[in-house]
Order: sequence, then structure tokens, then C-alpha cells
Amino acid sequence: MPSHLSADRPAAQPPGRGSVDALISQTRHLKGEVDAVRRDAQGDASHPEGRWQRALCDLALHQLSDLDAHLAQLRDGPPPVPTASETVSVPPSAPDAPRRDSLLSRVGSAEWNLLTDEASWSGELFQILGRDPTAPPLTLDELPSVVLDEDRPMLTAMVTDCLVDAKPIDGEFRVVRPDGEVRTVHMMGEPVLDADGSTASMWAVLRDVSELRRSQRAVSETRDSLQRHQHRAQTEHRLAVELQEAVLPPWRGSLRLPHQGPRALDLAAHYLPASTSTLIGGNWYDALELSDGETLLTVGDLTGHGPTVTSSMAMLLGALRGMAMAGTQPAQLMAWLNQLLDATVQPALGSAVCCRYRADTRTLLWAQAGHPAPLLYRGGTGRRLDAPDGVLLGATSGAIYGQTEETLEVGDLLLLHTDGLVPSGWGGATSVNRLLDLAPRFDEARTAQDCVRMVVEEFGETERQDDACVLLVRVAS
Repeated sequence: MPSHLSADRPAAQPPGRGSVDALISQTRHLKGEVDAVRRDAQGDASHPEGRWQRALCDLALHQLSDLDAHLAQLRDGPPPVPTASETVSVPPSAPDAPRRDSLLSRVGSAEWNLLTDEASWSGELFQILGRDPTAPPLTLDELPSVVLDEDRPMLTAMVTDCLVDAKPIDGEFRVVRPDGEVRTVHMMGEPVLDADGSTASMWAVLRDVSELRRSQRAVSETRDSLQRHQHRAQTEHRLAVELQEAVLPPWRGSLRLPHQGPRALDLAAHYLPASTSTLIGGNWYDALELSDGETLLTVGDLTGHGPTVTSSMAMLLGALRGMAMAGTQPAQLMAWLNQLLDATVQPALGSAVCCRYRADTRTLLWAQAGHPAPLLYRGGTGRRLDAPDGVLLGATSGAIYGQTEETLEVGDLLLLHTDGLVPSGWGGATSVNRLLDLAPRFDEARTAQDCVRMVVEEFGETERQDDACVLLVRVAS
């Protein structure tokens, strides 16, 4: 095969073997480092971000393998082209198909003599196109016959520009092999000029890039899937936040009961989001003046996150308010909430504390469903109230809940919270003790809002797996 050089420029000197060996060594070292990154990136195959990361790592590894092979070809020089007699002596056999599990693509070369209309192909090009190596190579006029119909005009334009205007060829087209398989081929070539500057022949290097393009499509698809997943997560988060804000009292600032006596209760509440997730959970708190003059105080939590859980929380809190307004006592209220969760289309588990406070006697009647008991602070010390019986909401049908009564005094502080307030890794007893240790500071506070601020300072920056609510109630009169 004639040299792939234009006659009007001198031949470049081949690179030294030692420099190519150094490049090969560097490439293989980099492959090892990328492979280590790929192993570290293994994760949930169902998650778009994990698939995207692995696809990028696989693509980088395959491209480095491709570079390694091409550098080896550069070091070892072109393979010998068999003579006509040697080609005839080779028995016909099916060409090797490109490896399906690798992007190590085959690279072949060809030259078409415009003066004699002869074509010369390397052995690899026969394999790329699935051609019998004993058959004659295709001429430029015959080459479009193996190209997909929609790609033929592009190939014709590239070849015409090369032969007529001496423009380099650099483009891709799809070919159909004799077995019906479609492969993507990248072609680069230039015209070879004779002494008077006219085009004597055209040479080209053709590379099977089918697996490379497949991997690039996989990266693109997983990137698009990841973007859709992120957009959906952002939308769900926004919906959950808007629903929660519409249902719950303000997260910051004291909760006011306009018809309560002159500062009979001083209330403040706060919502603390999870630090490890952007998803909104089913936590709630509420304080509501009832028609009989009593006050409803409640906190609770539904398992799970997202709009579905938040909407279930809104439904449950609405039912709780309605039943409390109708005069339902805490134990019966817990039983009906349990029945409501048990009858929903999407079953869920929840925990709750429900209290009714009577201002004229300063009595607190309360019940709980698998929830941390309220903490009572008095005179600079704190204790956990003894909890009546109560299982998680939705855990079993027909559950019976107990209720108990506590008499409060002016200046008492009641703390209701969900179990995400103190990280679970600290342990149940330790969690309660951390909250009870705030008693001396609470005793010096002037308002419930000051107490909430102390809780946020203590636990707000803590790494938490779940969101949480805290409701502080001070008996003002």
C-alpha cells in the first residue's frame, strides 16, 4: 500500500520506541487509578446517579484501553499486508466480530487509487465491515452499497469534498454487515497528491466506534435520567413544604391563642429539618383552642417522607382537630386515629401525643401512641411524665389506649417533641437526659420562645437522620 502522505509535504519521522513505551506505561497506570475510582463508585444500580457514575467510569476505562491498544500499534508498526498469493491460500472463514464487552475498537486502513481504480484494504477493515478477506476490496463507487441509506449522502459528500477540493475526511456513518448487524464507523482520510498537485489517490483510516457510541448514549441517558430524578425530587420537596406550611402553625415565633385568658399559656414551637435528606417527613405539632375552653396540644410523626406522607399527615391532623373540637377525650381520640390509619388505602405507621389542657384547674389530660412522653420542668429540674399504655398508630386494629392526668403549676414548662429531635445514636435514656439537662437554663428563661431558642442551639446543628418538631408550653397564669 502506498504511503499515506501527500506528495507535496515531507514525511514525518516516526516517534521513538522508548517515548511510546513511556506513554503506554502512563496510560496503564491511569487505567488502574480509574478502575479504583470505578470500584469505589459502586452503589445502588436502580438509582440514576449511581448508573451515571458507573457509565462514566466504564467509558473512561474503555477509552484508555483503546488508547493503550493504539499506542501498541504505533510502537509495533503496521501489520504486514498479505500478498495476493497468500490471500488466496487462506481458507474462507467468518470474520471475527468486534468484542461486545469492550470499547477496544478495531482500526483498519484503505487506499483507493484514482488512476487505476484499484483499492487496497488492511485485514482489519475486512473484519470491521464483515467482508470475506478473500473477496476483493470495495472501490469508492462500491463503498456506499454497505452504508445505511440515510447515511449515504453524507459519505458521498465527504468523499467528493476530499477528491475535488482536497478537504480532509472526518465523519461517521453506519454500515450494514452481511449478517445484518449495524455498526458505526468513524472515517478519517486525506487525498494523496501527485507531482503536479492533482489528486492521485485517497487514503483513509476507519475505526469501529459502535461500542464507544453505545456507552456514550448510556452516559447521556443516565445523565438525563438523573436530571429528571432531581427535578422530580425538587418538585416533590416543594409540594411537601407547601403542604406542611399550609397545615402547621408557624414554625418560628410564639403560637398565640387569641381567646385564651390573659397569657394563660405561653407557647412556642419549631421545626428542625433532617440534615441528611431534603425530603419532608410527616412530623406535626399543633395548639388549638377548643369550643369548651380547653386547649389541644399535640405532636406526632408518620413514618416515611415526601408528598404522600405529608398529605397523610395533613389528613390525620385535620381529623385530630375535628374530633378534639367535638369534645373527644385523648384516649378515644388515639383509638379513632388508629382506626383511620388502618382504613387508609396506603397504610402507614405513626406516633403521637395528644393533650387537653384545662386552664381553670391547670389540669393536663393526655394519651400517647408509641411516642416519647412529654417532659415537665419545674423549679430548675425536669422529669418525664409517666406514660399511659398506647401502641403505634396503624400497628394493630382495635387497639385500646389509656390516658392520664397531670396537675400543673404556674411557671411549669411542658416540652413535647418528636423522636427525631435527639439523634437515635445517643440512645433513649441519654436522649431524655440531654433534654432534662436543659432544666436550669429553662428556669432562667422569660418566655417559651427563649426555651425553643435554647433547644435549637443545643440540637439544631446536630447531624440528624430525620426531621423533628418541638412544642414548648409554659403555664403563665
